[in-house]
Amino acid sequence: MIVVDGVAKSFGSVRALAGVDLHVEQGTVLGLLGPNGAGKSTLVKVLATLHDPDAGRATIAGFDVVRDAVAVRSIIGLAGQFAAVDDVLTGRENLEMVGRLYRLGRREAAQRAADALERLGLSDARDRPVKTYSGGMRRRLDLGASLVGRPRVLILDEPTTGLDPRTRLEMWAFIKELVRDGTTLLLTTQYLEEADFLADRIVVIDHGRVIAEGTSDELKADLGGDVLEVRVVAPDRIDEAARLLAGLHGDTPTVDQDERRLSVAARDGAATLVGAVRLFDEAHIAVDDIGLRRPSLDDVFLALTGRGTASAA
Repeated sequence: MIVVDGVAKSFGSVRALAGVDLHVEQGTVLGLLGPNGAGKSTLVKVLATLHDPDAGRATIAGFDVVRDAVAVRSIIGLAGQFAAVDDVLTGRENLEMVGRLYRLGRREAAQRAADALERLGLSDARDRPVKTYSGGMRRRLDLGASLVGRPRVLILDEPTTGLDPRTRLEMWAFIKELVRDGTTLLLTTQYLEEADFLADRIVVIDHGRVIAEGTSDELKADLGGDVLEVRVVAPDRIDEAARLLAGLHGDTPTVDQDERRLSVAARDGAATLVGAVRLFDEAHIAVDDIGLRRPSLDDVFLALTGRGTASAA
């Protein structure tokens, strides 16, 4: 449904995309991950016909995003990082206006607006000015605006940023429902658990290039083995503990100073755990907790980009 072949884009001396290739099958979710400045939003704008690529080609449902831009716009929906809704209009008026911009008749625009408001749980607030909506309600309304045209492809650029945990879970459930109905989704997100839960496949980009692709399980398996996690009692012993862990396999541990927690790849599993316990005991470094766990997408992201999720937000 979405095909991107060798797409490149520069802004002056800054190369935002350096030859990106990706494919999204119909009725699936592709999670697009990467640190700030990796090129995610630029790729979204190319696919949404807001930027022309300098090189390469992208198609959606067979339509070229440059040559067939009008046709592409008729089959996609886009929800950006910030809710693009009119504060003065009511929720219903916002969606009906979008329907009219899609050149729907008044009756059809009103019906689709009502359907979207119902699906998003906003019917009771349909006649209230949007300026009275909470942040979560505004995000849901913005998503509703992208659905009025009943798009075959939906592009969501960090759709749950700033939402409280309950509203985020509600949004996830709604996105799952859209995919079950056959919608194809391209999702960028700073929440790795969101990609883990929603995405059929994940693409990680950095410095404008794809650096990894696969299912969540495949990416975790590529990391290899388990992760050793340690919580040190004394904050002033963290650096020493990190040096000891690095000496086990040569990998630099991830350090969370606030939580006094260190984690490092444990390719030998139990042997790494036993070795770490012995080292800490010999160095008289007290620990609150030590153990093995399966890798998370956070671990994958850090291994691939050298940055934690905080720097990707």
